[in-house]
Amino acid sequence: MRCTIALLAWLASNALALGADGDKPAYLVSAVAPIMANLRIAASYVRTGNVALAQIEIDEAASRWKRIEPNTRERPPVHASSESSGFLDRGYEQLTTAMGALDRGDNAAAERELLAVRRAFHALRRHAGLYDLGDCIFEIAPAMDALRVAATRYSERPAQANAEETVAAAGAFRDRLLRCNEWANGEIAAQGEFRRLIDGAIASSGEIAHAAMAGDGPLVHRYLIELQSFAQLLDFRFG
Repeated sequence: MRCTIALLAWLASNALALGADGDKPAYLVSAVAPIMANLRIAASYVRTGNVALAQIEIDEAASRWKRIEPNTRERPPVHASSESSGFLDRGYEQLTTAMGALDRGDNAAAERELLAVRRAFHALRRHAGLYDLGDCIFEIAPAMDALRVAATRYSERPAQANAEETVAAAGAFRDRLLRCNEWANGEIAAQGEFRRLIDGAIASSGEIAHAAMAGDGPLVHRYLIELQSFAQLLDFRFG
């Protein structure tokens, strides 16, 4: 009987330990989420060449990042702990690298490092079983990049094949936008700013396709610039 009780106690204690460690990704998501605002702002400053302001945001993000670490290394180093620790170590290193890139005038490298940190954060959210509008908005970027490449190629050489590629890329981008519109909760969906950005981007993604099929290269270029602005603003405000 005593052996059975001891065995049950051992199983219970291990289950609690594993359960606590399993909560770590969710804890990290909660702890790191506010820092992502710094990184979105920093990325915006990098794009516009405001290096000094970007450095302030990255420095604040790095300081807040370091303060998270003591609270995440107390549990036993099982798989989830190792993964979380790796996320923190890599993230801090990438922030340091981004700051160094700005110091030497390599804004593109800094932007890549900031994007890598954000990408890892959204992957951590997926690992924790979390997904919301911010994740959806973040995932718009690859579709926007594909549309930019296709539209630029069309502007340089307005051949039929390039027009069709632009139309397809615009359709994929529009599908992403529609999906994000569905992920917006009632409060955000009713906000005037969100409506202007998401509805404007959806409308312009249709217009760029029409312009490509009509053979209007300058209009394609104009809508591309507009769509890139919409995508950046959506990410800045709701990513």
